[in-house]
Amino acid sequence: MGSANCLAQTNALFRKNLVIQRRNCRANCCLVCFPFLICLLLGGTQLIVILAYRSSGAHKSGFDCGYCTASTKSSIENRVGGLQCPIECPLPIAPKWPPVLQLPLDSGPEDELGSFNSTNVTDTPKHSPERFLVTGTNQPFAESVMSNMLPKHDDGLKFVADISTLADFVLGTNAVRALSRGADELGSDFDQYSHLFFLQSNCTANSKLSFPVQEGRSNFTKDAECIEGLFLWRQSSSIMNSELYRGYCQEDKETNKIASAYDLTSSDLNNFNLVVSYNSTYKGVTQSSVLPLSPLSFAPIMLRLPRLLNLVSNAYLQLRTGGPKMQFEFVKDMPRAQSEMTIDISFLVGRVVFVWMIMLLFPVILSNLVYEKQQKLRTIMKMHGLGDVAYWTISYCYFLLLSLLYMIILIVFGKGAGIMLFKLSDYKALFVVYFAYMNLQISFAFLMATYFSNVRTASVTAYLFTIGSGYLGEYLFRPIFEDMSLSRSWTTLMEFFPPFALYRIIYEFSPPPSPFYRTDFSGIHWGDLSDRKNGMKDILIIMALEWATFLLLTFFLDEFGTLGNGIRKMVSVCPSNVDGSSQASQKQTIQLQEFEYSVEMDRTDVLREREIVEQLLQESDSSYSIICDNLKKVYHGQDGNAEKIAVTGLSLSMQHGQCFGILGPNGAGKTSLISMLTGFTKPTSGTAYINGMDIRSDMDRIYTGIGVCPQFDLLWETLTGREHLLFYGRLKNLRCAALDRAVEQSLKSVRLFDGGVADKRVAEYSGGMKRRLSVAISLIGDPKVVYMDEPSSGLDPASRRALWNAVLSAKQNRAIILTTHSMEEAEALCDKIGIMVNGRLQCIGTSTELKAKYGGTYVLTITTAAGEEEVVEQLVQSLCPAANRIYRIAGTQKFEMPKQGLRISQVFQAMQHAKGWLNIAAWGLSDATLEDAFIKVASESDISSV
Repeated sequence: MGSANCLAQTNALFRKNLVIQRRNCRANCCLVCFPFLICLLLGGTQLIVILAYRSSGAHKSGFDCGYCTASTKSSIENRVGGLQCPIECPLPIAPKWPPVLQLPLDSGPEDELGSFNSTNVTDTPKHSPERFLVTGTNQPFAESVMSNMLPKHDDGLKFVADISTLADFVLGTNAVRALSRGADELGSDFDQYSHLFFLQSNCTANSKLSFPVQEGRSNFTKDAECIEGLFLWRQSSSIMNSELYRGYCQEDKETNKIASAYDLTSSDLNNFNLVVSYNSTYKGVTQSSVLPLSPLSFAPIMLRLPRLLNLVSNAYLQLRTGGPKMQFEFVKDMPRAQSEMTIDISFLVGRVVFVWMIMLLFPVILSNLVYEKQQKLRTIMKMHGLGDVAYWTISYCYFLLLSLLYMIILIVFGKGAGIMLFKLSDYKALFVVYFAYMNLQISFAFLMATYFSNVRTASVTAYLFTIGSGYLGEYLFRPIFEDMSLSRSWTTLMEFFPPFALYRIIYEFSPPPSPFYRTDFSGIHWGDLSDRKNGMKDILIIMALEWATFLLLTFFLDEFGTLGNGIRKMVSVCPSNVDGSSQASQKQTIQLQEFEYSVEMDRTDVLREREIVEQLLQESDSSYSIICDNLKKVYHGQDGNAEKIAVTGLSLSMQHGQCFGILGPNGAGKTSLISMLTGFTKPTSGTAYINGMDIRSDMDRIYTGIGVCPQFDLLWETLTGREHLLFYGRLKNLRCAALDRAVEQSLKSVRLFDGGVADKRVAEYSGGMKRRLSVAISLIGDPKVVYMDEPSSGLDPASRRALWNAVLSAKQNRAIILTTHSMEEAEALCDKIGIMVNGRLQCIGTSTELKAKYGGTYVLTITTAAGEEEVVEQLVQSLCPAANRIYRIAGTQKFEMPKQGLRISQVFQAMQHAKGWLNIAAWGLSDATLEDAFIKVASESDISSV
């Protein structure tokens, strides 16, 4: 049959893989449904939390949207506070809150947690003065400005009725919070339980400020305690910065109590320049040194900077004009519409979990590819004509389909479960981005598969890579990406690492981390993919470039093994004239030396075979299927071991319809020869021609016309014998009825047809049945050249005989090379036999020629009475003085008699005459066997090689 085209090869591989995956449907379903289980778990947990929140008393109390929508008089009065409404209700008029300074904690770090739950102000001990550092080039001017910073008020109790009057007081708080309260943060220091202070230059014992606060429908009076503010001069900005550094970075307990610092630089009455340093230690516990790598680090708590700038600006205006000032009365949030309270549980698991979920397919793809490589299944498919394009196409399509199902389930059920990572963005944007990444992940797995040959190593490495990539994305890539001081080029460069690109995708699709989803983030939609701010366009371009690069590198490494080998092979195609001529002359000299050495070592039959090969190379003959020209294979030593010469100086020829048997002890080079002829390994020097095609450059064409039965069975455990033959028959371009007939005939020829054996899975086959199936695979499709490496090993006598009959029937129109340890098999099947020892062809010829030439003796066996042994020995010596007795027991003796000078008729006449005067019970004369010839050639070769 002719060779199958790429489409037919693709069809054959697709059908085979479809059967395998159908039988592995349970594992595939578990893999594809894994995102469903995770989404179900997250969604269920989130639903339970929402139901528990909605059923709680805290949620039900105060849930009065009618009150919130009413424009009450109290909501527009000039007082502190206002409407208090839950997130589920609209807020038409937001509360007003006086601006507040953030003050350092008065207690040590060991008492910081105690400051969260402060009691009433009456229980608060006296506080140390709050310190502000000041520097500049004009010290008198700076001191004058600082003297006006804190407005002066009368000592004693003060009650302020409206918020505009309260703006003359400098309020401050030392509260620390671990979690932002969103819009409620503005009024967080004006509840009934928090400490509040007002700053003055001097405080008396009874200095206190009181003012009314509206909290929804209720009103109460809030007290603020007086605390002194000290402005401390420093001679230069470097001294001030050093002091701030000690407090912030070295955690100096004293200097860390500095509220802020002002650098007036070169300011004077006509120029006002200012640098304000604020203490960010208290922006949130989760971002402090307590949990520096916590995934729950939220946006900074309010730093309260505007009041610092307002104070120094008013002080400057007062110094310059003495009158006007900028009144900073209140801060307030924007009015809001009604919104549903949404709880996002995915913030608890973080982005790393979703990175792992999507990258879970990478170890699966890599393990599948390396499994076929380790089991040499792809190699045997390639030997039977499967092209690289068909193999990679079907593999890619299968993994792409698996990835698409995985991602569709993840996205659909992620949206259904209310996971914000998927819920907020539209399907089109999600599909395009994740489709691009899945293609990149497949191509990356293809590339990595070229570096592994063991499934266990590949799997462990892939899972460690997946886990490590998630952590690297969270703790290496994210900090660099979020650091605005670094160039965006570093981020772009890091995104060329596929897991970092995935992390960036999940980062952009995720809302800001918060347990209660309160943000204006609306997800990423189709139009947002071109927005340069989110970087999706750059990510897609990077992934497209990497996808193409990884696939090209995969094909290159798959073809040449390593980058160096590929470059050397491409360079060798177009060498320069000088280098080419020098290399050709050097190679010719080496081959001539090897040939001269071979002539000295080889016997006449081997030399005659070499002459035939040389003649065929000069005058082509289409009747010859195989021509080996001085083949040599050397395995280079590793770890200090010497190199191993597996095959050297081998030349032979084979015609159509011949079966050539290769005999030899273990390690003689038989399998190495088959490996070179099948393209499994490259020859070190020399070459071979299969139907006129060179094994060095035309193996892809050679594969379409050969069949291979390897030394070890390379089969799929989940396929049946019939399915194996159907697959390889399609690779040989068999179709429809012709395919069915060929499969049935092959099964019958190796006794695998009857009893339903053909439709059992190979996993249920015995070793002998697998061997017979391998032979049937090598013969299907009428290949012109067949290689069989010890085909009958492990077979019972009946199966062996049936196998021999199949081989004898198949060799009529093809050439077969067969390696075996069975002399009986070689005599039964082979038209010509070669004996290899130590990598060299020692002799070649028919079975009869080898026995005649290298057997060399007859064996005479005589059985007489026990007392006539000596007389029999004398009789044999008279026939052949060189005879040697090799066996004697109970009257039976065996003698080796050299063939030279001995006539068989003379032996028969002598034994017939001896029967008259000797009591001869039995006698026989036998020729030497092929085994005798093999042993003699092997022993002589071993002696000559020592």
